Amino acid sequence: MSIKSPSPSVLARFDNRPRRWWIKALTFLVFALALTWSAMGIQYKGITAKGSEVAYGVLHGIFNPDTTVLFDTSEMGVPYLLFETVAIALLGTLFGGLLAVPFAFLSSEKIVPRWLAFLVRSFVMLVRTIPSLVWALIWIRVTGPGALCGVVTQSVCSIGMISKMYVTAIEDVDTRILESLNAMGCTTFQKIRYGILPQLTANMMSTVIYRFDINIKDASTLGIVGAGGIGSVLIQAIQTRRFGITGAFLAGMIILMLVIEYFSTRLRKRLAQGL
Repeated sequence: MSIKSPSPSVLARFDNRPRRWWIKALTFLVFALALTWSAMGIQYKGITAKGSEVAYGVLHGIFNPDTTVLFDTSEMGVPYLLFETVAIALLGTLFGGLLAVPFAFLSSEKIVPRWLAFLVRSFVMLVRTIPSLVWALIWIRVTGPGALCGVVTQSVCSIGMISKMYVTAIEDVDTRILESLNAMGCTTFQKIRYGILPQLTANMMSTVIYRFDINIKDASTLGIVGAGGIGSVLIQAIQTRRFGITGAFLAGMIILMLVIEYFSTRLRKRLAQGL
């Protein structure tokens, strides 16, 4: 099979291509300077004896968990604490996903005036900027320690991320449908109900499922500050060096995350395919 040589016009265009080697060199220089500057702030002083002992104990505990705690059905057992963690993440995701809907539509310039969209977007960005642990420390003063604090914290944190994803989806909707509804004299609510929501349903559900995966991990972390879930007893087990119990908690969390990741991935795939 013979290969045809490029035509003269193609060769002429190749010879006249933009010579932007300096942009690549400048990009590489900026990246190298940023990497060097970041590395200067890291001071490696070796691994301490206690640190290596804890690391070995945790790894040994994962492969040799305390089965009495792993299968204990009381309030201090792994099944109950994992169930509480999932419940916190589920409620926080549902409330956050529902509350994010009005914020998303009020943040879209396709729906509301530009000045109003800017104000709401600024508020959502403020919510998203504050870390979840800081929100937990704030709400724990209001609700007290426990699962309720975790639910409220995750609801607020979910609003920031889910609203941003919703706004991105709203900006990509087919505007021809909105123009048709506008020509029919439909109100803003009717345009949202019949022109936007049908296009966003699958995208919104996929976003909520993705946020649920994140909230499961966050719910385990929020327990460290007293916001319910498995995190509080996990940190206590690590601090007291009860590595068998630590391994039981971590083994349960690993199994839970694998199961949730499997089903959430399949569900998001079906939503993406429109099934």
